[in-house]
Amino acid sequence: MRILQPLGDPDSVLARRNAFAKVVAVVLLTSLLVASIDPVTPAVALAAELAVVPLAGIGYRDLARRAVPVLIGAAGVFVFTLIFTTADNRLLAALGLTLRLFALALPGLLVVASTDPTDLADALIKHARVPPRFAIGALAAFRLVPLLGAEWEALSLARRARGIDAGRNPIAKLRIFASVTFALLVGAIRWGTRLATAMDARGFDARVPRTMARPPHFGAADALLIVAAAAIAATALTVSLVTGTFRPLL
Repeated sequence: MRILQPLGDPDSVLARRNAFAKVVAVVLLTSLLVASIDPVTPAVALAAELAVVPLAGIGYRDLARRAVPVLIGAAGVFVFTLIFTTADNRLLAALGLTLRLFALALPGLLVVASTDPTDLADALIKHARVPPRFAIGALAAFRLVPLLGAEWEALSLARRARGIDAGRNPIAKLRIFASVTFALLVGAIRWGTRLATAMDARGFDARVPRTMARPPHFGAADALLIVAAAAIAATALTVSLVTGTFRPLL
């Protein structure tokens, strides 16, 4: 659950950029990576993404800890592709898919780690014309994610305090996991119902124009961020075409 919490320095270069600009930059960069399956394109994009990590005010060690789920998923993709693919060069195909997964995930991790959820909701309302009801509801749900992580830990500790422990039995671990998941789901539904009622009572569903306490500003630096993302995507594509390794998805 902590993977969705801001991590970077709030005064960093990337944290000061407009949230909508960061979303557009991610879309531009990842669109190319989705369309190509060769290993060179994501490798070039990944190298550029790793180079800008310090601009988000995040250390590489902290980023690696947050990216553990991505690392596990990439390892699974590499092994699965290496074993079951029918391509002529299985190693190259597996490497390409793994690098593409990293290159797709890293921009999203950087944006989440350097963006306050409230700033993102305000930017989407002002610049993307997202309905306020949807944006504020998504913001409220986003704010509940850390609480779900804390509740998961509390439920697990409560079961252990009552003597419910799986030990080394994998079947018992699976049964306890299912039990905790179901309890968490029930709690999340209750929290969501209470939150929706509370928001309606405070007028969040009113059909009147809403104002913003901190109106987001879109400046030249934000436009430069979008241009830089497009330049990285174009550079990755150019290198792939020049080396003759470009392989479109379709």
